Amino acid sequence: MNDHPDAPAVRQLRLVVEAEDYEAALTFYRDVLGLPEEAAYSSGDGARVAILDAGRATLEIANPAQKRMIDDVEVGRQVAPRLRVAFEVDDSRETTARLVSAGAAEVAPPTLTPWQSLNSRLDAPAGLHITVFQELATTEEREKLDGFGTS
Repeated sequence: MNDHPDAPAVRQLRLVVEAEDYEAALTFYRDVLGLPEEAAYSSGDGARVAILDAGRATLEIANPAQKRMIDDVEVGRQVAPRLRVAFEVDDSRETTARLVSAGAAEVAPPTLTPWQSLNSRLDAPAGLHITVFQELATTEEREKLDGFGTS
């Protein structure tokens, strides 16, 4: 029970991904993308998990029309499955190149979006379809754009 009405009810978002090639996925997300390992657990029967720190987490809920629009803007066609994982980075171009060198398949190169971010799409280890994005404008600057708002 939440005793503090102003405190968030959820303290952490944790996305759990099953990876057939655990070592390759761990190397890609921890060592290449740069998500620090927060904890790791294993058991005698070969079960292993690593919890990687991805900074601040958000859950983006989009209706089908928005999902189609984002695919059209970022890729030019419908490619994303129902679940896509997005990572904010400091340099989309450099990160995209590094991830492709490490085995990700580039679906679309860094593309300027109407909401002023530079977004690329990749098919990455563990079967994830990911976006790497770099914010080029502040929230205040984006609020002045058509179709962008906060509540």
